[in-house]
Amino acid sequence: MEIFRSMEISASGLTAQRLRMDVISNNIANVNTTRTEEGGPYRRQRVVFQERKDNFTFKDLLSNLSPKQTGAGVRVVGIERDPSPFKLVYDPTHPDANPQGYVLMPNVNVVTEMVDMISATRSYEANITAINAAKGMINKALEIGRT
Repeated sequence: MEIFRSMEISASGLTAQRLRMDVISNNIANVNTTRTEEGGPYRRQRVVFQERKDNFTFKDLLSNLSPKQTGAGVRVVGIERDPSPFKLVYDPTHPDANPQGYVLMPNVNVVTEMVDMISATRSYEANITAINAAKGMINKALEIGRT
């Protein structure tokens, strides 16, 4: 039903932002990881989003309205690795230190991750607010039908 369309769009935003928060949490958890299975330090990851489009249907083509594409929410295209350089920290006692005493540290900045986490949280809350507004409108429409 078209009445639930706005809820579906907001639900796609909730799913995408939850994944974004999971990736950010993983970045923060690995802020000091100097060894990975691929070798070298952990590389920061980030989520890539893409707009989901709804294609018009044959019914739209037959109607008097011009066919148009409308948004259908968001989808995650993938999780990519951040290509920014690793940090070089002087710590000759570290087991992964090079002969000069420097250690390659992950390219994760905790401040950046926290700002991204706040942004993801706010986006998540905005989608919840939109769902609650849609529920309120549906309930009001049902009340009108009862009277």
